[in-house]
Amino acid sequence: MRAEPVPRAPGLSVRLKLTLSYAGFLMVAGALMLAAAWLAGQPGQSFEVLLRYVPDGVITTIGGLVPGNNAFLLRAFAPAAAVALAFLLVFGLLGGWLLAGRMLAPLTRITDATRMAATGSLSHRVELEGRQDEFRELADSFDAMLARLEAHVTEQQRFAANASHELRTPLAITQTLLDVARKDPASANGELVDRLRAVNTRAIDLTEALLLLSRADQRSFARERLDLSLIAEEASETLLPLAEKRGLTIKTSGDTTPANGSHALLLQLTTNLVHNAIVHNLPAQGTVWVRTRRHARSVVLTVENTGVKLSPQSAAALVEPFLRGTERVRSDHAGVGLGLAIVDSITQAHDGTLTLTPRAAGGLRVTVQLPAAPPTNAAP
Repeated sequence: MRAEPVPRAPGLSVRLKLTLSYAGFLMVAGALMLAAAWLAGQPGQSFEVLLRYVPDGVITTIGGLVPGNNAFLLRAFAPAAAVALAFLLVFGLLGGWLLAGRMLAPLTRITDATRMAATGSLSHRVELEGRQDEFRELADSFDAMLARLEAHVTEQQRFAANASHELRTPLAITQTLLDVARKDPASANGELVDRLRAVNTRAIDLTEALLLLSRADQRSFARERLDLSLIAEEASETLLPLAEKRGLTIKTSGDTTPANGSHALLLQLTTNLVHNAIVHNLPAQGTVWVRTRRHARSVVLTVENTGVKLSPQSAAALVEPFLRGTERVRSDHAGVGLGLAIVDSITQAHDGTLTLTPRAAGGLRVTVQLPAAPPTNAAP
């Protein structure tokens, strides 16, 4: 839902406020300068000497202090001060308007880019030129945010398209089988029911995987203290019959690895990794290694398997939703294409990191690193 703008009373623009501030400051500075000039040039008292001539030729000298003529100076200084202040006012308004416009030009470009982004256009960038300052730092941060949003929206659109395609496939198959059964009632035998059951199971698995992925992305789960090594053992025991059916060996080892998180989600993470290692393995005589390690501030879960050789690029792309390795061994248990995507989402929801590395001898090594749980206080 789109947020409504906050109602605000109309006010002056920032440019006009800066202009008035510049002009007011210039007027105050000019008035102070004129006042200082007036006080410095004002005469206080002067010593006046009078000479008087008398008929007998004797000169009499009379001297004394008399007040200065301030009224004359005030009449001469006031018009010039008024003209100077008027000039400073006009100059301050014009200069402040131009200077404020120049200083706020980068902010105007950022505002225009924000309005374009609000309409849904995320490809536009501010790309502010010049040396580093506050406005350019803001523009660069805004461009980086737009790039991340554009990448996220593109990824979500691609995910929605792939999910729609994956969901449409089993529904189309089901519709076709039902049409055949309706046209030829005699063909509605056990084979048709089995095929419908398999297609329906695939659709249910895909729907549950999408719900689990959404739950992990939203981080809507409660955290508890758990042991990752016990979860690894539980997942390995659950998938042991599948491994034995394919002639594979599962080797589990590791120490106690305490962590905080959701037991259900971390069990799903480990199960996906072990299942992926079993399905994409050698046709026979393959091996799956499940290890847990504890470090000072983290716990590590590593799942390795034998198999075909992979390039680093193809290994890194396996976390893409609905993307399956085309060169890897396929089977009926290949899943819905969300296994590693769910692992990646659960790992991020637990503030961890996921690393995929191809093994030199063939196969894949998947490493999940999670923050270690703090040690519990010993009982008194």
